[in-house]
Amino acid sequence: MIYSESLKKNRDFQKVYRHGTSYANRYLVMYVLENNSDKNRMGISVSKKVGNSVVRHRITRLIRESYRLNEGSFRRGYDFVVIARVASKEKSYSEIASALLHLGRLHQVMGSEND
Repeated sequence: MIYSESLKKNRDFQKVYRHGTSYANRYLVMYVLENNSDKNRMGISVSKKVGNSVVRHRITRLIRESYRLNEGSFRRGYDFVVIARVASKEKSYSEIASALLHLGRLHQVMGSEND
């Protein structure tokens, strides 16, 4: 991910949950908060309710890859937390990618940096 880093610390996740805005669709929930930098930071959360470790890691990889391949479409300067819903368990890459881009459009963080 060229323009992005990972959110790793619990306090960073909590800050996005508390102060960010959220939108959801059938497969994912996305929280977004401006971070006043020139990079995006992304955190992914997949609950044990979704499935066992293999399933959770697969969904995490699908979300991360969806973001990586579409990273140029996202404006910079935001923290994202993406939460997988139980319905995402059996879904393909294209369905997860479509859900992620849909949420990006809802949050209006898609488009060039000069928008």
